[in-house]
Amino acid sequence: MAEPTRRLAVVGGLGVSPAVRLSLPSRRLLAFLAVHGTEVPRSLVAGRLWADVPEAQARANVRRAIWQTPAGWVAAGGDELRLDAEVDLPALHTAACAAIDGAALTLDEIERLSVDLLPGWNEEWVLSPQESFHLLRVQALEAACITMTARGMHALATQAGTAALAADPLRESAAFALIRAHLQEGNRHAAAVRFRTFARTLDEELGVEPDPRLARLVHTAVTARSA
Repeated sequence: MAEPTRRLAVVGGLGVSPAVRLSLPSRRLLAFLAVHGTEVPRSLVAGRLWADVPEAQARANVRRAIWQTPAGWVAAGGDELRLDAEVDLPALHTAACAAIDGAALTLDEIERLSVDLLPGWNEEWVLSPQESFHLLRVQALEAACITMTARGMHALATQAGTAALAADPLRESAAFALIRAHLQEGNRHAAAVRFRTFARTLDEELGVEPDPRLARLVHTAVTARSA
């Protein structure tokens, strides 16, 4: 029987398939390799994961983490460590970049882009990748909302727009995209509710009002319905 493909997820939290027991050092090692590329110099792993200890101790910690990781997940060749598993991050990065360039997203892609990279992980080495992926996914969801609204894919457009605004509740361009998607769908009530919620959030967080153009867009639509 063929050995099952090993898969490692880092978006939405760390997950391994097939399920295996992992020590904390093993979890950190696998997550680092997944985020920074499947093949990474051992010295880089030691210096980033154990930056607060002497180099010799850091390298020893790397060896211990490899030893504690179930067989087959990490290949150590010379000074390089290679992750032998399929990682979810590259495919989502590709989908996000395609959406920014004008491609539509599937519902599965929208759901997977609705969560952050390793949420709850606060170590120094992961903060920059987390910030970069968060911005990328918000941009992708907003762009997909605009693209799919133009193509008449209203259900998916509103899903993407809702996810974009949930990820960044103060992002005015995302509010524009979602409200336009609701209006194109013919759902003026949802557009008005979304506008009021966004206006309240802006007021509470920043003490400012929404862009007058957004207010006019909603007002015009509601007035037209009343007329």
